[in-house]
Amino acid sequence: MYSTLLGLHSGLRYIVLLLLALALLMAIIGLFGKKSYSETNRKVNLFAMIFTHTQFLVGLILYFFSPVVNYSNMAVAMKDAMTRYWTVEHSVMMLFAIILITVGHSRSKKAKDAMNKHRAIALYYGLAVLVIIVAIYQSGRPLLGMS
Repeated sequence: MYSTLLGLHSGLRYIVLLLLALALLMAIIGLFGKKSYSETNRKVNLFAMIFTHTQFLVGLILYFFSPVVNYSNMAVAMKDAMTRYWTVEHSVMMLFAIILITVGHSRSKKAKDAMNKHRAIALYYGLAVLVIIVAIYQSGRPLLGMS
C-alpha cells in the first residue's frame, strides 16, 4: 500500500505543478495584459485547487504509512534532520501552500473585476508555488524527479 500511495503522490506532483504554473501564467498575462477573466481562467484555477487538495489528501494518508515519518516519538524525530523534515516540515509547508491556494481561489471568486481576480490568483498561487518549491528543494530531491 505504501508504494502505491507514494507512486500516486509522486505522480500527482507533476499535474499539480503544471496546473499551478498554468494558472499563475494565465493570471500574470491577464493582470499585465489587462485581459478579461474568462471561463478558462476560472476552470484552470479551480482544477489547480482541486488537484492540490487531492495531492494533500494523498500525502496525509501516506503520512501514516511512511517509514520515514515518526509521529509516535516527536523527541526522536526532531533530533534527526531527515525524519524531522518528513514528520513536520514537509506537511506544515504543504498545508500552508494549500491555505494560500484556497484563500487565493476564494478571493478571486469574490472579486468584482477581472484585474482583482487575476491579482488574487497571481499573488496567492504565486506564493503557494514558492512554498512548494522550497519544500521540495529542502527534501534534497530534484523538483521534477530528474537527477
